[in-house]
Amino acid sequence: MLVAQDVHRHFEGMHAVDGVSLDVPRGQITGLIGPNGAGKSTFMAVVAGTLPASAGRIFFEGADITRLPAYRRARLGLVRTFQLPSEFARLTVLENLLVAAPHNRGDSLFGALMGRRYWREDEERLVTEARGLLKRFGMSAKESDYAGLMSGGQKRLIEIMRALMLHPRCLLLDEPMSGVHPRVVEQIRYYLQSLRAEGLTILMVEHELHLVEQLCDSVFVMAQGKLIGSGTMAGLRRQREIVDAYLVG
Repeated sequence: MLVAQDVHRHFEGMHAVDGVSLDVPRGQITGLIGPNGAGKSTFMAVVAGTLPASAGRIFFEGADITRLPAYRRARLGLVRTFQLPSEFARLTVLENLLVAAPHNRGDSLFGALMGRRYWREDEERLVTEARGLLKRFGMSAKESDYAGLMSGGQKRLIEIMRALMLHPRCLLLDEPMSGVHPRVVEQIRYYLQSLRAEGLTILMVEHELHLVEQLCDSVFVMAQGKLIGSGTMAGLRRQREIVDAYLVG
């Protein structure tokens, strides 16, 4: 579904991503691991379009998207979350989901001027969809609370739900378990497994290797901007170069 070919990203001579090529199979969870500073988040930003590639090409469902901006990639179904929580703190949990929803006629100036009768049906449809996600993720009771008051784990759930409002075909998750209480980590693991079972493709950066082993069908390893290995976690643990770079202990 998603293919990166010899992708580079340079910052004033520093090669943050240095010739990375990988394939993300449809309907699987693919892991991307490596030590801090390996270039994982930069690579994810390049794939999502929030940073342009210095060189290389990116294909999504067979189409070359290398030069497309992030919003057009999102409209195609390539949607990302961020390493740090990015909730709208002064909006409610429900409003955080609705702000991402496409196809609401009230979003345009014309629609706003036409008034509620013009966009009410779209609004009601999206509110119903958002409440369905809140119920699925166990957050219905929080829909009217301000997102900025949520715990770290709840903010992660909000971010994932907001991404799902865009109906992604491929979800890019950047450390979704970071700073999350162990109980919520188990919830996120369950939700990701259920999303995969429904056919969603996921590329995930994660530091918790036991979770990578439980969740990911295949794993790529980065170090110093380059890919240094790929395979299952069990196989990667047997490769000395990877153990030396990252997996010791």
